Amino acid sequence: MKLLYRLDEWIYLPENEQQARLPLSGSSQLDDVFVRYQLVDLNKPLLFTFSPSGTDVKERDLHDNFSPWGYELAQQHQVNVVAFQHLGMSNWFRSPNLIYFLEQLSMLLTPFKLRLGYGLSRGGFAIGAFANLLKLDHVLLFYPVSTKNQSLVPWDDRSSTALAQQFDWQGAYHDRDLGNAQGYIIYDPTNDIDRLHAERYPKLTHFTVVGMGHGIHPNNLDRRDFYNQMVEQFIHRQHIDISRFDEQVKIQFLKED
Repeated sequence: MKLLYRLDEWIYLPENEQQARLPLSGSSQLDDVFVRYQLVDLNKPLLFTFSPSGTDVKERDLHDNFSPWGYELAQQHQVNVVAFQHLGMSNWFRSPNLIYFLEQLSMLLTPFKLRLGYGLSRGGFAIGAFANLLKLDHVLLFYPVSTKNQSLVPWDDRSSTALAQQFDWQGAYHDRDLGNAQGYIIYDPTNDIDRLHAERYPKLTHFTVVGMGHGIHPNNLDRRDFYNQMVEQFIHRQHIDISRFDEQVKIQFLKED
């Protein structure tokens, strides 16, 4: 991928020249994953995003200006971003080509001092699985899947688990590995499978939201705004003031239909 070649030259420059060469931007396809990146400033966070379930983009949907899930959000906040979009419905970021790319990429991003990861559901799995590899400092996970290795999570009997068995769940990066990353995990404790996956992240700060369910309907703008406010605090301060969201939680998730 062109990004690896560009970074391989860029990383050996003095810091002032590295900054002068930015921005670096572009996109590529790695097997069944599309990646878009924009590196703008060494002094700003570098945000990694992986797309969640429900964003089932097909290869024919791609075009020159296609933005993966999370990419435009990072642009709005003017931070560095590398965003990964899975292609197809049953896709768990298990492609050997993708994994090789991530292994190479991580070694070429050392000039960026603050690395963040943000993901929901399937994207939360990828952030958790690659966090140590990517040397993430902080993560924000909404109802993440921790793994689809059935020997580790025999209670995950969702239909997606059966479909996921076509992939390798014994090899590298098949389970959560946060390394030194700190952060937050947010989920609905009444969803038993989400709760059990969340319990596999004991070192993160847990924020439970009764009524949240699993996923965001794309037309529910109020709930999307609720999520985006948390993400904004996470990106800029790596801290979420949970207490300020109590009233919004009651309004958004506990109101009667």
